[in-house]
Amino acid sequence: MRYQTLILSVICTVFAAGTAQADKRVAFVVGNGTYKNVAPLPNPSVDAKAMAAALRNVGFEVVEGSNLTRDKMTERLLDFGKKAQGADVALFFYAGHGIAISGTNYLLPIDADIKSEMDVKLGAAINIDLTLEQTMGDAKVKLVFLDACRDNPFAAKIKSNSATRSVNVQTGLAEMKSGEGTLIAFATGPGQTALDGQEGGNSPFTRALLANLTQPGVEIQQAMTKVRAQVNEETNKGQLPWGHTNLIGAVYLNGAPAPGAVAAATPAATAGAKPGSDVELEFWRSIKDSNKPEEFNAYLTSYPNGQFRSLALARIASLESGAKDATATRNLSAGIDPATFKEEANQTTEDQIGLDKGQRRDVQRRLTGLGFDTKITGQFDAPTRAVITRWQAARGYPKSGYLNKLQHKALLTEIVAAAPTASSDDERPAPKRRAPSTVQAQPQPQPQQAPPPRQYSAPPGPDPAGAGRFIGGVVGGMLR
Repeated sequence: MRYQTLILSVICTVFAAGTAQADKRVAFVVGNGTYKNVAPLPNPSVDAKAMAAALRNVGFEVVEGSNLTRDKMTERLLDFGKKAQGADVALFFYAGHGIAISGTNYLLPIDADIKSEMDVKLGAAINIDLTLEQTMGDAKVKLVFLDACRDNPFAAKIKSNSATRSVNVQTGLAEMKSGEGTLIAFATGPGQTALDGQEGGNSPFTRALLANLTQPGVEIQQAMTKVRAQVNEETNKGQLPWGHTNLIGAVYLNGAPAPGAVAAATPAATAGAKPGSDVELEFWRSIKDSNKPEEFNAYLTSYPNGQFRSLALARIASLESGAKDATATRNLSAGIDPATFKEEANQTTEDQIGLDKGQRRDVQRRLTGLGFDTKITGQFDAPTRAVITRWQAARGYPKSGYLNKLQHKALLTEIVAAAPTASSDDERPAPKRRAPSTVQAQPQPQPQQAPPPRQYSAPPGPDPAGAGRFIGGVVGGMLR
């Protein structure tokens, strides 16, 4: 009888392994960087190639592309849509420029030349929502990773050509909600910038995905918690990936844990360990001292009944209350020029201030004293740019990560409590970090254009129905 049981066990094991190998997995992986009409991006093609290789290693059939025109991108999407029909897992990864207009997100082929909203609506860009619905709508599990949260490179043109019309042009991708069986992940949260990385390398978000997504025996949502923690730590809390999930079961990209490992872990859980304690605790530790409400909201999204839920809610309430108080105080202050809330800032306006290294350190000390923590180095690197953007957002100034004379003057008038004093550590150069741009200490007559940062902003409304019918019909017709 024991031999019969053993034989039956072996047969079941072989059958289970065969079933796992028979899972149909299809991925769309594209990186667009060599844009013809806007500044090129150095890393998307590198990110895409690395991601494609990682997914092939765990059994995905990959539809891959780099630096694709509108026509070539459509061809790849058609191919992906056909192969993803009835798939057990369909995965969509895109790195490159993305834009949002009136709350709808679009991906940009390298030949995109957008001068108006009409160009977008008539097909110059790829509607993400319609694309996902058409290509992977009937897959059992749908995983979407968008490393495309860069500033809208065509925003100025679209606005200038829409002076007499109501058009909402956002600076980055808009928030998206996931349907049943879907996980959507962005490189950073709404209203926040994301780093692109050094040329020839990977972005922090893609690097974290590569390190965690295909780890053996790691469930996808646990992997994404590790991705968030890694990016948060690597960027000195300057960036936190954000997403939305409606998965209704455990998803493993590189095999579920062995039954023995699950059984061994069960007594420890029943002995009093809190569910998901290690991963959840790692996530909480990475954000517990943060001043960003969206990071605590991300925790609540991942752990709606987590052990730190009450603390997260209290922290969100405290931060939002402080922001309202700061806004009220600012609006009552007669010392701030009203133009500060309208005048844009960029590299040129900051160069005009003529800040030396000591003055840059003073700016960093003041920001830190106001609760916008940043390293005091005298260099406005990418983490400092992210902090300046957060300060601008909190004060209601135009967000750019750069200063102008009015904003600098406003910062100097703010009362800084317990601002840190200069120390010998201030003189040490900051560790070299992957970032889209680095600002030199002295003004540059012709500053070199760096890869645009990535950014998200929340959507004001849905996509107009007319655009959906047009593009949906085009894509749907090609897929038939």
